[in-house]
Amino acid sequence: MSDLPTPRGKLSAQRKLGDLTWLRAGGPAEWLFQPADEADMADFLRRLDPQVPVFVIGVGSNLIVRDGGIRGVVIRLGRGFNTIAIAGRRVTAGAAALDAHVARRAAEAGIDLTFLRTIPGAIGGAVRMNAGCYGTYTADVFVSARAVTRAGEIVTLGADDLDFRYRQSALPEGWVITEASFEGPPASPEALARRMEDQLARRDATQPTGMRSAGSTFRNPAGYSSTGRDDDVHDLKAWKVIDAAGMRGARLGAAQMSDKHCNFLVNTGGATAADLEALGEMVRKKVFQQSGITLEWEIMRVGEPAPEAH
Repeated sequence: MSDLPTPRGKLSAQRKLGDLTWLRAGGPAEWLFQPADEADMADFLRRLDPQVPVFVIGVGSNLIVRDGGIRGVVIRLGRGFNTIAIAGRRVTAGAAALDAHVARRAAEAGIDLTFLRTIPGAIGGAVRMNAGCYGTYTADVFVSARAVTRAGEIVTLGADDLDFRYRQSALPEGWVITEASFEGPPASPEALARRMEDQLARRDATQPTGMRSAGSTFRNPAGYSSTGRDDDVHDLKAWKVIDAAGMRGARLGAAQMSDKHCNFLVNTGGATAADLEALGEMVRKKVFQQSGITLEWEIMRVGEPAPEAH
């Protein structure tokens, strides 16, 4: 790779990414860049050879990094990007602020962003993937976001720019969201706190929250609407077709489809990224054979496979 610009933040060569993902598997980043602040990131990207690929990871909650790792520069936002500010009904959060923290802070101020409470991840990922839960999606409360383009420009994006769809947005490759603003409906802090407690209890009763997982593995087959609401009211859920195909608890090495919630792929200890992805593909094949439905991955899979041993 050509010489990289020298940032004020931290730049590490061949940084293992497995310990930065919830599945605890996968290869290294050729370079991992942890910018000091937005200006540092903009300056770095402006001076970085345009041919060098850039990939952004958040808290790694929805990610399989393949065992050969990721070429180019991986950007991970840290402490300088996790602020949460509230003015009136508007909540502005840094891209590295955890969804759960934003939900709690908003609730304390009487603003209903409770759908974020059980979404595992950070705000940048929630915007990029139009994350949703319990019938509410990021698009429903989104006001605007700041981002740094691959060319190092700082821009403001509205909902039209991001063109939110079910579990996705139109954020261009290599762009990095740095903060986002939301407006939620007003409600009493006490009622919002109770709702979040109920959501957590429901999640813990139905999902393998104590295990190494990356949340839902596959999108629900019914998610065709722009907001994804059909996904919440339709009977056709990914876990149902996985269960019907006999893949609840299915294993490949240390990778397993959870017995508790069979749309959760878990690392029971020592699974490789190849094991995890291959098990997911086995599930897709079985479901298609059994029901004719092609499941789409919700977990993002990135990077190169491990080089073959000779």
